[in-house]
Amino acid sequence: MGLLLAAVAVMYLPTFYAMSQTTWLKDENGHAPMILALSYWLLWRERQDIFSGKSEPATASAFVVLVLGVAMYVLGRSQAIDTLEMGSHILVLGGSLLLLRGWAGVRKAWFPLFFLIFMIPLPGVVVQALTLPLKAAVSYCTEVILYAAGYPIGRSGVTLAVGPYQLLVADACSGLNSLFTLESLGLFYMKLMNYQSRARNSILATLIIPISFVSNVVRVMILVLVTYYFGDAAGQGFLHGFAGVVLFSVALLLTYALDRLLAARFDTSSPHAMKADQS
Repeated sequence: MGLLLAAVAVMYLPTFYAMSQTTWLKDENGHAPMILALSYWLLWRERQDIFSGKSEPATASAFVVLVLGVAMYVLGRSQAIDTLEMGSHILVLGGSLLLLRGWAGVRKAWFPLFFLIFMIPLPGVVVQALTLPLKAAVSYCTEVILYAAGYPIGRSGVTLAVGPYQLLVADACSGLNSLFTLESLGLFYMKLMNYQSRARNSILATLIIPISFVSNVVRVMILVLVTYYFGDAAGQGFLHGFAGVVLFSVALLLTYALDRLLAARFDTSSPHAMKADQS
């Protein structure tokens, strides 16, 4: 397993380095290095299970997957299409497992391979299609909540006016970045806890989406209030970055609270019992 990971890593080292200088520097893809590291860590942690039992290489399937993966890599690398170049990583890694262990090995390694999806950069057209409605929804919720609380706030599109100040809800405040990061962290958390109930996992994974949205609304509200009370310089300065910390803090607290509620329903031993990792 170590040699396999090393070989694939060497193949993709130029890609990872190029991404670290370009794509991964952008807010929407800043979580990718974390996803990559966690995926490889999971593969290494589960190496004994993946390589246990009889080896039954799926040569034909491995050949098809590897050819497709290499073709995607060459096309993505030569044409600077990040989505294809990074997506090929999953196919090359999966094809290598098919060649060494067969479908049984791939099934045992399905989660680390699936987890790598979160590091694939979304096409720009998809990002734009998702960002605009998210910004509009965040702006609307912020206006409704603060207006109900008695603040002099108005909205025009994705621009919020509070007192003498106007704040544009930028793409980074749409919540798309935090959505992918929090969803990936939630799935990783469920993997570590090794919950056996599909219903529990599905509910937790699904509700992370509204949790992310709520957390982002809280973040924008904080920025609006900071600007209202302390001025535009404060809202765009240190506290702007600190609001991002608040976003993840709120999201993690809500996720943990949801997990405890689900524990009361799905844990059989006690309301606070969690199943130990069996891998």
